[in-house]
Formats: sequence, structure tokens, C-alpha cells
Amino acid sequence: MEFLLDFGLFLAKAVTIVVAILTLVGMLFALSSKQKSKKGDLEIIDLSEQLEDTKKCLEEQLLSDAELKSRHKTQKKAAKCKKSAMKKMAKNGDFKAPVAQLYVIDFKGSIDAKEVVSLREEISAILSVATAQDEVFMRLESGGGMVHGYGLAASQLQRLKDNQIPLTIAVDKVAASGGYMMACIADKIIAAPFAILGSIGVIAQIPNFNKLLKKHDIEFEQLTAGQYKRTLTMFGENDDLGREKFKQELQETHELFKQFVSQHRPSLDIEKIATGEHWYGLQAIERNLIDKIQVSDDYLISQLGKRHIVQIKYSKHKKLTERLGHAASLAVENSLLKLMQFNIKNLIK
Repeated sequence: MEFLLDFGLFLAKAVTIVVAILTLVGMLFALSSKQKSKKGDLEIIDLSEQLEDTKKCLEEQLLSDAELKSRHKTQKKAAKCKKSAMKKMAKNGDFKAPVAQLYVIDFKGSIDAKEVVSLREEISAILSVATAQDEVFMRLESGGGMVHGYGLAASQLQRLKDNQIPLTIAVDKVAASGGYMMACIADKIIAAPFAILGSIGVIAQIPNFNKLLKKHDIEFEQLTAGQYKRTLTMFGENDDLGREKFKQELQETHELFKQFVSQHRPSLDIEKIATGEHWYGLQAIERNLIDKIQVSDDYLISQLGKRHIVQIKYSKHKKLTERLGHAASLAVENSLLKLMQFNIKNLIK
């Protein structure tokens, strides 16, 4: 009898464990299926509320109890009057116009401008609700990259202009080359004093291993249809005709870049600034590359009370391999940074 009781308890535990495992597997499968059908999430952050909370916390620490009591009493009275006024307006059918919004988006661009995928979603979301009285504020950081990637990013910003939505772009660190291609779309560009701007030029670099292959008796063949299907190659022997054609293509791209910047910032002396050089904010304002020296934080604070400030952020779901790779790269980066700091400390000693 005792054996049967022990066996029954063992069987019950085994069934419980199996059911728990099956339930967990089912939940993971359902979550995985949901993520496959949904590529990312749109996050909306109330920056007005965050800034007001920060201000309130500081005031509570700095003001005396009597001042705080007086402040709370005034705020409570103002809120009561506002509620009464809104109730009266609603009763009379006199509805107040909605508060103007300031939509904040961030763009930290890579070489291939892959962030344009998220930018597209953010702008589409904004355009679905924004009106001409609203404004979009972009915090831009990019040293440029591939022409087609940044061309598409600039075209996404142009969608705002085509819909008469004012656009302000802030550059706290760098907006060069393709980054400046994006920035020049804005109605207004602000930048930090030492932010890097400009670099209106085109560059291409191609290594050639032909001599190394010949040294080791390795032959390389490349077949094309069309005289300029391939101008320069990494493994074949390049000639002057291919080089000249490649230079011509670079020059054509540069001319298109200059025309694009001139179209959006006609006040620029394009021949003077389209040399491939870059300038700091204090120099850039003298050349009309930007409109004002100001950091993004000050601009947001200046808009507090005038507009309701919300940040729009689209995040793509990352695969497990991508998350692990990102974690590994951060670990390596932190290790290198600590090693550099250690070496600097030793040098100082």
C-alpha cells in the first residue's frame, strides 16, 4: 500500500513537471509567433511630463515648507479654475483648439544608414496625426555614409516638408556629408558650438590586390557586358580609362549633392562650402550652414509650456543572435575603454 502511495505521488509530480514544461513551450511559441508577425514597437514618451517632474522635484528640495504650501495652493486653485472654464466651454459648445505638439525623433546614423527603417515608421506615425501648427524636432548625429542610404533618409524628412509640418534639426556632435544632406532639409538647423558640420564631398576607396596575385602566380578573370559595367576592380589590373570613368561618376555624384544642398539652403555660397571640408558650429554659422548656436536640451526647455513635447521612438525586434552579438560588442568596447583608461593612468603616474 505504501509503495502504491509513493508511486502515485511520483506520478503526480512527473505529470505536473511535464504539464509545466509544455505550458512554457507553448508560451514561448506563442510569443515567438507574435514577434514574427510584428516587426517592431512604437514607443511614445511624454517629455513634457518628464521635464515638469524634474522641475517639481528640484523645487520641493529647494523651497521651504511655507513656500511649497503656497505653491501647491496656487496650483490647485489654477487647476480648479481651468477645469471649471473647460466645463463651461463644453456646455456652450465652444471647444478650445488642441495644444500644439512638438514631436521629438532621434537619428544616430551608421555608414549604411540602416536606421532609416525606424525613421520611416516614426515619420509615418507622426504624419498620421500632425497638423501644420505642430513641429518635428530631430536630434541628428551622423558622419555620413552611403549615398543611397542617406538619400533615402533625406527623402523621409522631405515627407514632413511636403505635408507642411515644420522641421527643426539639432546637431550636438556631428552632421557631416550624408548627415548634412539630411540636416539641410530642415526649416531651421541649430548646433552646438563645437559640433562638426559640412563635409559636402564624395569619397571612394578601393584596395587592389593584383600585384599580390601576380606574385603568387594567381590569375584573375572578370567578364562583363557593357564598356563601363565595371570601372575599377579589387583583383584585376586597373587602367586609366577605368579610373577616369570612376572619377567622372564621383564628380557627377558631387554635383548632385551640391544641387541638393543649394536647393534647400539657397543662402549658401555652395562653391565655397562644397569643398569636402568640415567646420565647427561657431565657424558653420558664419558660412550659413546653420541658423543658430544652441544645444538640443536648451531648445526643448524653451518649448516647454508652448507645446506638448513627446518623443516618438520605433524599435525593431532583434533576433537572439543579434542581441548576443550586440552584448559581445559592448563587452569588447568596455574592455578596450578600461584598458585605455588604465594605460592613461599609468602614463600620468
